[in-house]
Amino acid sequence: MAGQMGGQPIIILKQGTERTRGEEAKRSNIMAARAVAEAVRTTLGPKGLDKMLVDPAGLVIITNDGATILDEMKIKHPAAKMVADVAKTQDDEVGDGTTTAAVLTGELLKGAQELMEQGIHPTTIIQGYHLAMDKSKEILSEISITAEDDALRKIAETALTGKGIEFSKEKLSELAVSAVKSIVKQENGKKTVNIKNISIERRGEGSVEDSELIAGIILDKTKTHQSMPSRIENAKIAILAAPIEVRKTETKSEISIEAVGQTRMFLEQEERLVREAADKVIKGGANVVFCQKGVDDLARYFLAKAGIFVTHRVKKNDLEKLSRATGGKIITSLDEIKPDALGHAGLVEEKMVGNGEMIFVTQCENPSTYSILLRGGTEHVVTSLDRAMHDALRVVGVAIEDGKILAGGGAPEIELALHLREYASTLEGREQLAVTKFAQALEIIPKSLAENAGLDSIDMLVELRSRHEHGNKNVGLDVFEGKPVDMLENGVIEPLRVKTQAITLATETASMILRIDDVIASAKEEHPKKQPDLSGLE
Repeated sequence: MAGQMGGQPIIILKQGTERTRGEEAKRSNIMAARAVAEAVRTTLGPKGLDKMLVDPAGLVIITNDGATILDEMKIKHPAAKMVADVAKTQDDEVGDGTTTAAVLTGELLKGAQELMEQGIHPTTIIQGYHLAMDKSKEILSEISITAEDDALRKIAETALTGKGIEFSKEKLSELAVSAVKSIVKQENGKKTVNIKNISIERRGEGSVEDSELIAGIILDKTKTHQSMPSRIENAKIAILAAPIEVRKTETKSEISIEAVGQTRMFLEQEERLVREAADKVIKGGANVVFCQKGVDDLARYFLAKAGIFVTHRVKKNDLEKLSRATGGKIITSLDEIKPDALGHAGLVEEKMVGNGEMIFVTQCENPSTYSILLRGGTEHVVTSLDRAMHDALRVVGVAIEDGKILAGGGAPEIELALHLREYASTLEGREQLAVTKFAQALEIIPKSLAENAGLDSIDMLVELRSRHEHGNKNVGLDVFEGKPVDMLENGVIEPLRVKTQAITLATETASMILRIDDVIASAKEEHPKKQPDLSGLE
C-alpha cells in the first residue's frame, strides 16, 4: 500500500502485505462465510449426515454437531472464522441450534450479495436485516407457549434427535431432565440453572442403558496405594494444589559424595522431608486427599498407614468442582491444611465401573452438585453421548429459566417468513427488499431438513406455506413421515431462546461481514527477532 506525494511514492505498509478492497473484498468474505455454512448444512436435522474429522495425530471424531465440526476444522479465513464463532457462541449460550445459526448466517449473506448486485448499498441491507430481526423476535414471542413440566423431556429428546443416539434418547432425556431439575434455584423470583453444577464423566465400556445420575462428584481416578481404604465415611477432604513430595530445585544441581555414609545421610534427610510433608496432612485432620500434583511413593506409604485415602494428578477444573461440592478451600501450601479449610462429604468411595475404578464423592455439603456417568460400547459412542448430553442439559435449563417454548421441525421459520413478507409490504424504502430476503433466508431451515431427509424441498415448502397461511402455525416437517404435521402434538419442541439467539447471532454476524470493504493481511516475518537471552542476568 502506497500513496503519492509530489510524484514520490510513500510506503505505508511493510512489503508483502496483501490488501483486498471494494467489491472484491466483500465478495471474498461472503464466499468464504457461505462455504463454511454449506459445509455444515448437510448435518441439519434428525436425518442429517455426519462428518468425519481427522486431526494431525490421527484422532478421529465423527459428529454432526455444528459447533464441534467448525471448531475442529481449524479455519484460516477471517470471515469464515466469524461463522465458526457464531456456532461456538450459540453452543455456549443455549447448547443447541449451532448448525441453524451457521446456516442462517450463510443464507443471509447470499441474499445480501444478490441485493448488492442490484445496486443496493450494504448499509441499507443491514438496516433492513435489523428491522427483520426485531420483528422476528416480536413474532416468536407471540407464537411461543408456556412450557409445562411434561414438555421438558420432549425438549431434551428433540435436542438429542439426530445425534446418532436415537436408540437411547428416552433414557438420556430422563437423565438430563432429572439432573437439571435437581439444581434449579430461585433468585429474585426467577428460576436459574447453573449447568456447571452438573459434571459429565464417561466410560467406554458397557451399555448406554447403564448410564446413571449420581448426587455428587465422579472422578476417573484411582487411589494411589493399594493399602489405602477404598471407602471413607464422614470424609474430611483436603483439596491440594501443592505436591506432597520433596520440592525439586528450579535449576540443575549436582550432589558431590566425598565420604562413606554421605549417600545414606542424603537419603535419610530426603525421607525426613517426605515424612514431615505427610505429617502435615495427617495432623491437619484430613482423611481424604485430592492432589493436583504429585505424591511421593514414600508419602503414599505413610498416608496409607494412617488410613488416609489419596489420589493425585487431579485436573484443576475437577479441584474446582470438588471445592464447590464439598465446601473446601483449594489449598496451595501444606502448612495451610487446617480443619476450617477442609471440605466435607458423607462418603468417598472407589468403585469398579466397567474394567476400571472410579472415585465417587457423594452426600456432599452442597446438595446442588450432580454428575452423569455415561456408558457406551466404544469411546466414539460415549464421546457422541457427551456432546449430545451437553446440548440436552443446556436446552432443558434454558426452557426452565424462560418458561417459553416453540414447535420445532421448521415451523417457526415458515411462520416468520409468512409474517415478514407481510411486514415488508408496509415499508416504503429499499429496506423492504432486505426484509423480504431475510424471510427467504429463514426458509433455508425447513428446506435443508427436507433435502437431508431425501424429500422434495420445493413440494414440502409449498405445502408448509399453505398450511401456515390457513392458520396452522405449529405445522413443521416430520422427516420420518415425510409430510407436514403439527409439531407440538408430535412432541417436537425447542426453547424460545434457542431460536431468538440463532436469529440474533446470524443477523449480527452477517451485518458485520457486510460492513467490511477493506481487508489488509500483514505479511509473516521471514526472520522473526529472537528474544534476548536474560539468563545470565539472574
